[in-house]
Amino acid sequence: MIGVDLVRRGLASYAATIVEDPARPRAAVAVVLRDAAAGPEVLLIERARHPQDPWSGHMAFPGGRVDPADPDARAAAERETLEEVGLPLAGAELLGRLDDLEGRNAGRPLQLVISAWVYHVKEHGPLVQNYEVATTLWVPLTRLVDPRQRVEYPTPVGEFPGILVGEPDRHVVWGLTYRFLEILLERIGHPLPHRW
Repeated sequence: MIGVDLVRRGLASYAATIVEDPARPRAAVAVVLRDAAAGPEVLLIERARHPQDPWSGHMAFPGGRVDPADPDARAAAERETLEEVGLPLAGAELLGRLDDLEGRNAGRPLQLVISAWVYHVKEHGPLVQNYEVATTLWVPLTRLVDPRQRVEYPTPVGEFPGILVGEPDRHVVWGLTYRFLEILLERIGHPLPHRW
C-alpha cells in the first residue's frame, strides 16, 4: 500500500544531488501530495499552449523560473504554485527534496537546472488556474506505478517512456516530470522502468 507515511519515510534520510552553479538559469517545482480515499494523489498541471514555451502543452508539476526577488529556489516553487493554481504551500508539510535535474531549453547550450520539493497538503480550497495552466489533475500514486498506464511518447528525436494520466495523446507524463517521478517512486520502493 502506498501512503504518505511511506513517502515521508522514503525521503526522510534522502540526500538529494544538488547542482551548484550560480551562473546557470534555475527553475523549481512543487510535487504536491494530498490524501484521498484510495491513497495519496499528486498534483499535475497541463501547461497552456504558447509558441514561446519549449514545454508548451506538457504535463508538469506547478513551478517555474527562479526570479531575482525569490530568496531561494524553494521559495520560487512555492510562489509559482500559488500563482499557477492558487495553492498556498506556506502551511504544508515539507516531505523532502528530490535530485536537481538539468533540462535543455529549446536546444540551447546553457542548461536549465530544475529543483523539486515534495509537499503534503491536508486541506486546501479549490484550485484556481492562471493563464499558464490549461488543466489541473490530481493523479493517484497507484496509477503512476500501474504498468497498464505506461506508454511510449513520440517526439521528433525518438520515443520516451511515459505514463498516461488522463486523455490519451494529451495527458502523458514524460521527460523531466517522469524523471522526477522516477526519483520519488524509487525512494518508496516502486521504481519505474529506467530507459534513459
